[in-house]
Amino acid sequence: MAGSALLVMDVQRDVVAIADDGSGYLPRLRRAIDGARAAGIPVIYVVMGLRPGDPEVSPRNRVMANVVRAGLFTEGAPGTEIHDDVAPRQGDVVVTKRRGSAFSGSDLDLVLRARDIDSLVLTGIATSAVVLSTLWHAIDLDFGLTVLADACLDTDPEVHTMLTEKLFPQWADVVAVEDWLKAITPQ
Repeated sequence: MAGSALLVMDVQRDVVAIADDGSGYLPRLRRAIDGARAAGIPVIYVVMGLRPGDPEVSPRNRVMANVVRAGLFTEGAPGTEIHDDVAPRQGDVVVTKRRGSAFSGSDLDLVLRARDIDSLVLTGIATSAVVLSTLWHAIDLDFGLTVLADACLDTDPEVHTMLTEKLFPQWADVVAVEDWLKAITPQ
């Protein structure tokens, strides 16, 4: 798995409070994070962060305008912090983005290129938002892609299933956390 990184995207307190369905999402994600670290795969966290006053939000962008109306993602607010159950360790990279894709308004591409990372393992909340947007962006940047289907979560289970079973497999390897861990664990 040389040249790979695990992206943990938008697993922020307010997002978890909205999306967590009680299915054991955070423990599964924690297992993927621990497995990546054990295999020497860098874990990179991506968070949505908007400056106070939201200068980067256009009223023409419905999604972002709704985010602002909901009071989500203001930098420094407690709800924007990464959930304690999957919190980064000292030395982990945390990238702040300004839009849906992990690449939008962030220095993620620079961080990845500096580390010679050419393959991404995607996790996060929501499957239909950050995971989908980042997947599309990463395809255009020629990254190899894996999606950990059960380490992604969406408020709409049917949309999650459609994306992970029908759409994502066209461009990425889509696997369960346990299968990915078996593949990266030395025999």
